[in-house]
Parts: sequence; structure tokens; C-alpha cells
Amino acid sequence: MSIEVKDIHFSYGRIVALDGVTMSLAEGAVGLLGPNGAGKSTLLRILLGFLTPQSGEGRVLDYDIRRSRAMIRRSVGYMPESDCFIAGMDAVTFTAYFGELSGMPRQEAMKRAHEVLFYVGLDEARYRLLDTYAAGMKQRLKLAQALVHDPKILFLDEPTSNLDPSGRAEVLELIRDVATNKGIQVILSSHILDDIESICASVVILNKGKVAAEGRIEDLRAIRYSLYEVRIKGDAVAFRRELEARGCRVDETEDRLIKVYMPEGAERMDLFRAAVRTGAQLRSFVKSRTSLEDLFAGAVGVD
Repeated sequence: MSIEVKDIHFSYGRIVALDGVTMSLAEGAVGLLGPNGAGKSTLLRILLGFLTPQSGEGRVLDYDIRRSRAMIRRSVGYMPESDCFIAGMDAVTFTAYFGELSGMPRQEAMKRAHEVLFYVGLDEARYRLLDTYAAGMKQRLKLAQALVHDPKILFLDEPTSNLDPSGRAEVLELIRDVATNKGIQVILSSHILDDIESICASVVILNKGKVAAEGRIEDLRAIRYSLYEVRIKGDAVAFRRELEARGCRVDETEDRLIKVYMPEGAERMDLFRAAVRTGAQLRSFVKSRTSLEDLFAGAVGVD
């Protein structure tokens, strides 16, 4: 496993950020999901060696997260959510500087800076001052500085935030190419579920400092629950309450489509039993494919 943590705890005073997080991540693109305050940023900072866990243990690329933090930072790339630019620098100087910070000789760092700026589509703007860069250019530059030292793992924190649709598509295509063709593991932390679903095969969902779900997205869809879309004639409120009493999560859309998330162990006959008990008539009944949004909502218990 490239990343393993066991029983990680971390608090900011009385605020518990991580409460016994345990997970193992193999190669490939992995999405990190969770509502605000779930502990995503704290977990990233611990994996990067910026924070030391108060208890628990872990390894990144076989480096101990307590004793080998400098080696971890040399071996991974980090694209932060907030801007990390130095005023007055041009893009190639900035990118080469980050290569030197990662331990590269100056000449090699400059050569590599030109290569990664070409890769992210900034070769013609590499001598422009960073202050003149638009939002999409800044995001691609942050990706370039994270790649300049050829990392084995790339940590991305909200890489498409504040981008218009075309800029978002460009950055996502670069990330997809990194994950698919460059042999670099990608850990993508984002609140945009479509981004994660388009890039990642696996996901870790955090909620209130704990791991709420972990694994391949397709496997989690199958294991956690089945989704049925139902239309009824009758008392929808009573029908919903009957299903909720059987352990189902039930949502109703504006056009009166009822979405029933049936947990593992439940059976579709429960829908018919609920209709009989409440006097409702089933008018349509379709088994649907759960989206990542459905999975996320089910894992963290939000609508």
C-alpha cells in the first residue's frame, strides 16, 4: 500500500478533527470526500508531514509520518487550495524554485520547470509575471509546481475551485492524464462530486473525523444500498415513514418521484409490503444506478 494510517487522532483544542481514522490506499486515483469540518484538510496535512498526529501511526511510500516527514515531502507533490505564489516572480522561476525546495539541483530544476510548464499549457506564458495570470492559469501553474520534481504521489486540494466550465475541464483533463499515463498516484480532495467521479475509481468519505466509507466506488454502490425509483398513488408521507422504519432512506423529488435507498440485507419486496400497509398503489418501480452524490449522502447522513 502506498498510504496506510491506523487510528489517527488529532484535535485543535477541544475541536476533534480526526477521531480514529484508519485507511489503506493502493495505487490509482483516490477521491477524498466529506462535508466542511469532516477532517479532510487535517488528514492531508498529516500525510504531507505538516502536522503530527496526537496518536496513531501511518506510512506514506513506506516513510513514517512522524519520523520521515522531510522525505515524504520530497517524494510527493502538493497542489494547495489557496494560492501559493511569490509576487514579482515569473512562472518558470517560480516553478524551478519549488523544484529546488524539493532537493533538485538548480540547473535540473530549471530544465524540468520548462518541461512541466509546457505540459500544463503555459509554455508561451512562462516568462510572464504571476501577478498577470488569470484564475485558470494560476491553477495550472499550481499543478506544474506540484509536478516539477516528478513525485510518486500527487495531493490535490480543491484543484478546480473558482474556475469557469472551460477552465475546469482543462484542469480535469490534465489530472486525468497524470493519473492514467504518468504513473503518479493522485489523491483528489474536492467538494465537487462530479470531479471525483470523473477521475477516481476509489473514494474515502470522511464525516465528523471518522471514515464513513472507503473502497471502490462501484463496490460501495453495490454494498451499501440499492436505489429504487418509485411512483405511488396514495399517502406518500405514510409510505415514506413505513420504509424509513424498515431502515431505508427515502427522498422525494419536486415531481413526486420517490427515491428509496435500501440498505444491505433489505429486499425489494419491502416496497410492496410498505404499499400494502399504507394503502398506496405502486404506479412505477425501477431499480436505478446510484450516483456518487447518492453514495455520499447515504454515507454522511445528509439529504
